[in-house]
Amino acid sequence: MKINIYYGGRGMVDDPTLYVVERMQKVLEELHVTIERYNLHELKGKILTLPNTLKEADGIILASTVEWYGIGGDMHQFLDACWLYGDKEKISELYMSPIVMSTTYGEREGKLTLSTAWEILGGLPCSGICGYITDSKQLDMNLSYIRIIEKKAENMYRTISQKMPSLPASNKAVKDMVSITSNISLTPQESEQLSQYVADDVYVKQQKEDIEELTGYFKGLLGENGSDKKEKFIKEFNDAFTASDGIKASYQIKMEEKNQPLIIKVENKKVEIFYGTIDSVDVEIQVKEEIMEEITKGRKTFQRAFMGGGLKVKGDFKVLRTLDQLFPFQDTMMKE
Repeated sequence: MKINIYYGGRGMVDDPTLYVVERMQKVLEELHVTIERYNLHELKGKILTLPNTLKEADGIILASTVEWYGIGGDMHQFLDACWLYGDKEKISELYMSPIVMSTTYGEREGKLTLSTAWEILGGLPCSGICGYITDSKQLDMNLSYIRIIEKKAENMYRTISQKMPSLPASNKAVKDMVSITSNISLTPQESEQLSQYVADDVYVKQQKEDIEELTGYFKGLLGENGSDKKEKFIKEFNDAFTASDGIKASYQIKMEEKNQPLIIKVENKKVEIFYGTIDSVDVEIQVKEEIMEEITKGRKTFQRAFMGGGLKVKGDFKVLRTLDQLFPFQDTMMKE
């Protein structure tokens, strides 16, 4: 026999639910039951795939702690995942024992929530435990409490091993009525694959990066369709350039809206400005195009934009300050 424990608390040392879970686990292991425990607070990125772990179990324990209001978000997320991605045929054969301990108020409501949710999923009920315990030491020092916990574990073992039947519940009828309104029809295998993709942080991150790369690529293509887009800011920098002896520097300005960075190379009285790449630069700047427009129109300086958080800079900050010296843009509104 195998029983999975899904613990939805925060994992605090003095959590009374943890004490009950560990005491029940000890009794079940003495009865030669294989126990596998899943701490949901440690598996936040994988909760959506956990319904797959139900397949090898004969019964489960859903354990949660009421610290403020209700059974907590992690347990809710796990039950949602069971509804969306769980194998309903397998769930219909699984016994579930709820454990809810409260340090404030609402242990009975929490236990009822778990029992009702499991029955709506189509699962089988087992006798559970709920109680109001402000300090787990109250459990450890009270032999009567310990005996109650041990008896619950024995009853769960007896219920599962004998496959005790239960009377029909109206909660199960809800599953039959609600599930027919679902717009997505997936096989258990497709549900498993979908839940794995949704919970795979690396996969989701890669998808976002691919979308951003494609977006930048097509923006670049659109920008290259017109010379004004392709040459934007080059004329402004050339017109504003003020030669200065003794300055030799290179700048790379990356804009999210541009496919390639703007390169500025200055050597004494010569300047070279183009969109492209070079091997190395003295200063790398990241800025939004709207900030660049403010700068080239003379409404902001590079230094002011940097101090205001509009620029992200990497490299020699002394060289950064020379930009305002080399390119003293004038306010176009003042000119008019």
